[in-house]
Amino acid sequence: MTKAILVVSFGTTYPESREKTIGAVEKRIADNFKDAKVFRAFTSKIVISRISKNEGIQIDNPEAAVKRIIDLGFDELMVQPLHLLSGIEYKSLQEVIDQNRPNFKNVIVGKPLLSDFSDYESVINFIHGLQAKDDPKSLVLMGHGTSDSQFSAYACLDHMLLNTKTFMAAVESYPDIDGVIQRIIDQNISDVVLQPFMIVAGNHAHEDMIGESPDSWQSKFKANGINVDFNLTGLGEYPEIQQMFVNHLVNAMEENNG
Repeated sequence: MTKAILVVSFGTTYPESREKTIGAVEKRIADNFKDAKVFRAFTSKIVISRISKNEGIQIDNPEAAVKRIIDLGFDELMVQPLHLLSGIEYKSLQEVIDQNRPNFKNVIVGKPLLSDFSDYESVINFIHGLQAKDDPKSLVLMGHGTSDSQFSAYACLDHMLLNTKTFMAAVESYPDIDGVIQRIIDQNISDVVLQPFMIVAGNHAHEDMIGESPDSWQSKFKANGINVDFNLTGLGEYPEIQQMFVNHLVNAMEENNG
């Protein structure tokens, strides 16, 4: 059988971060599945449109990518989403894949980054390694958040980080940054490092996290007398995270064969 691997992410309009993160994960997957051809798809229509307009590069959405794979004659489809959670984006992707299953002899779909308890343990261990143990600054991670029930994943991670100098907050759900700032004030912490807990360091990192507007996280910390530094490294740049996605695809293959 001829194998295609479709790597699906939200996407980003930041070219440098795109290749350091999404591109790096795709390469890691390609290196581990040398008998397959890797394809890219983004789920954000706005991101796809802006990349086309500003860079002259056409990136497929999942529907178009699957059609392209079918037209090229591949008969086995493996899909690895670069989503963190089994949220809205992941469920929409599943619908696209399910509609196209009859066009392939075999379809395999890997799980998002945080899919079971062992994933959470791995990610917490990874987070512990982001700063040196003797670093006096606290680390504040910016998650995206989600409007569905998966929002609790961020609260779970924050709870698993209790009694450490690391905090998790989300842009669009819970835990919110104002509550985290109050906890940091209550603990008399004077210095923080802000870092995105997202695959790429894109708009949220540059605008919501370190932007100059009064509502940005950086501005809110400074308004409370807290010194701010930042690290614009997306999760996709880290080999540990890249390998977790590879492992999810390997596990999906093993389950399929079993």
